[in-house]
Amino acid sequence: MEHHGVSLLTDIAYGIIFATLLSHVAKILKQPLILGYILGGVLLGKELGLGLVTSEESIELISEIGLILLLFIIGLEINLSELAKMGKTMFTLGFVQFFACLGISIFIFQFYQLKFQVSNFTTLYIGIALSLSSTLIVVKLLQDKLEISTVSGKLTIGILVLQDIWAILFMGLQPNLLNPEILLILKSIVLIIILILASFLTSKFILGKIFASSANRPELVLLTSISWCFFVTGLAQKFGLSKEMGALVAGMSIAAFPYGTDVISKLTGIRDFFVTLFFVSLGLKVQTPNIEIITFSFLAVGVVIINRLITITPIVYYFKTGLRNGIVTAINLSQISEFALVILALGESYKHVNSSLQSYILNATIVGSIISTYLIKFNHQIAGILINFLARIGINDKQDAREVVEEIGKRDIILLGYFRIANLFLEHVYDLSPSLPSRIVVVDYNPANKKKLEEKGFAWHYADLAHPDTLSHLGVENACFIICSVSDIFLKGTTNLRLLENLKKLSPNAKCIMTADELPEKKKLLDAGAYKVLVPGQITGEFLFEVLMETIRKI
Repeated sequence: MEHHGVSLLTDIAYGIIFATLLSHVAKILKQPLILGYILGGVLLGKELGLGLVTSEESIELISEIGLILLLFIIGLEINLSELAKMGKTMFTLGFVQFFACLGISIFIFQFYQLKFQVSNFTTLYIGIALSLSSTLIVVKLLQDKLEISTVSGKLTIGILVLQDIWAILFMGLQPNLLNPEILLILKSIVLIIILILASFLTSKFILGKIFASSANRPELVLLTSISWCFFVTGLAQKFGLSKEMGALVAGMSIAAFPYGTDVISKLTGIRDFFVTLFFVSLGLKVQTPNIEIITFSFLAVGVVIINRLITITPIVYYFKTGLRNGIVTAINLSQISEFALVILALGESYKHVNSSLQSYILNATIVGSIISTYLIKFNHQIAGILINFLARIGINDKQDAREVVEEIGKRDIILLGYFRIANLFLEHVYDLSPSLPSRIVVVDYNPANKKKLEEKGFAWHYADLAHPDTLSHLGVENACFIICSVSDIFLKGTTNLRLLENLKKLSPNAKCIMTADELPEKKKLLDAGAYKVLVPGQITGEFLFEVLMETIRKI
């Protein structure tokens, strides 16, 4: 026992060290850090690496601990009250995406000859796996790109939450698939409801008081949270449900109440630790690839990508939330979830599938993770290419061109993009100059702002700033001022410099006010013909200096 404990500790140490080394390499090469974690595991494994970690028991234990705490933390991010506010658009999107992807995947893989197809459940499990996207990968990459709060980011997170709900329901039904009697299924549903109610009531009336009394002791909050996770996990196992589902419910029960935010903030460090271990464990499980595994992996990832595009984009487009938002959301979700591995592991324990299917899906998950990191990294550029293609066949977001030109012709101030600076600028305009809103049109890709702006007298029109063709249809040639208050960090698919070059061609007489992140960029924009250039950091620095000097003079 002591020897195994030492071995496990050594294996975890190897995992963290190799993940760190490979992550630094990934950073130098400007690649996502997740790739470093997975490659660290691959190098440690016995199949393709140095064979430093060979204990199957250690690998499984690292993976299981990491996954349980990972699902607990994912549960902490699921706020049911926020979910209830999403409205029919989100619920329609979440329902259609999951069940349409499930049906399409089952249909396709019915015709794919699998040597490991040992039961009628094989294609069902493949379909479930390919219908769920990775909360961990998506949230991490969108946070890195500062896109969580965008329309496509909110749509992405909403669908992920609903996918987690479908996964929980399926995990509750799994034990009874071989004997699908209505009473057994009802029993599972009742047990799930009891577990959720008991967890939420305990969290509200008992945990709340414990957290309140421990607020000044962060380590107690952390320990209490993790203890609660393992308690609910054990309770779920006692009920005959999965441990992983228990961990998710434990997290959700904390997230539902005000102290959830505080718990999340204190768990950030431990989250990153177990995220690293989880992806290292994925890399450790990678087998020597053969032609069948490679074929299956790329077919599965291809099905996932196409599934997301054809099930998400049309619905987002139908609800007039923007074609770009629909495509970007679909691209964001084009990978296989870590939940799929949990569900397949449970499926093997219930004798629904064999270990070969697990291995194939694992390889597909890793291939999908790698491809997805690049798809998300370039999601707006890819969306731009697809939007151009769709425009050629008559599918676009634009209104009738003559109506738009006529409307914009009456307004000579064009505001490109609607983000923080633009929001505050328009608030000042509305409060201090009541006549000015009638001269301003906001050009953006987020329809959620349209009603609010039009109520205040501003005009709003859709356009993809990354593509000059869309701007040329807006009739901006008669504008007096064109303002872009969005810096390159937040400007997707283009830069202020490229945008300025296009604007000078479309409206040579307009005074263009652009935004730069740094002073060297400001100089380039001024040299390219910008009338003025905003540098938010410089403006803030000057303001702070003035406040300080004014205060000193008064003293």
